[in-house]
Amino acid sequence: MSNIVYTIGREFGSGGRAVGDMLAKKLGIKCYDKELLQRAAKESGYCKEIFENHDEKPTNSFLYSLVMDTYSISGYSSAPFLDMPLNHKIFLAQFETIKKLAAEESCVIVGRCADYALSEVPTCINTFIHADMDMRIKQIASQMGVPANKARDIIQKNDKQRASYYNYYTSKKWGDARSYHLTLDSSQLGIEGCVDMILAYKEHVMK
Repeated sequence: MSNIVYTIGREFGSGGRAVGDMLAKKLGIKCYDKELLQRAAKESGYCKEIFENHDEKPTNSFLYSLVMDTYSISGYSSAPFLDMPLNHKIFLAQFETIKKLAAEESCVIVGRCADYALSEVPTCINTFIHADMDMRIKQIASQMGVPANKARDIIQKNDKQRASYYNYYTSKKWGDARSYHLTLDSSQLGIEGCVDMILAYKEHVMK
């Protein structure tokens, strides 16, 4: 496959989406974040709200899955799929959408275990963006208009959800350097510096 796909894992408030957007703009390709949920919903037959409710959140409650299932539109029809808990169905639908995108075009995909979904794709560059907690607190406090202590709580909650989701569905550990090709500190490099590092890595390994 000649397409090059850049996956971006990220700590909450580290600017991972901004890195993805700038990288995609420099390369003239698309960046998929929430847009991936819309496509997965359309292709699977499940409503978009279900994908948003499960977005990077491991939901192990069987009762919750049963209740949410009543709001779904008829999707995949195989018996094993129908017997599967809803959170697993949503993950698999996203998994398939990620693989389709990679087959169709070069692109940037933010989050959603995209590095795991594309683990067998040799032209995939996996990056994790992290940052100093103080910088992240300032960023979230400013963006969301909340005090620093509230921003810290929001960051910790979102990081925990993302880590639990990633660790639950993959055989790797969220944020562990061994899970990615690159781990970059945006509080040191800045958004553009992170993009430059990813592009330099691509030039070095994909000549």
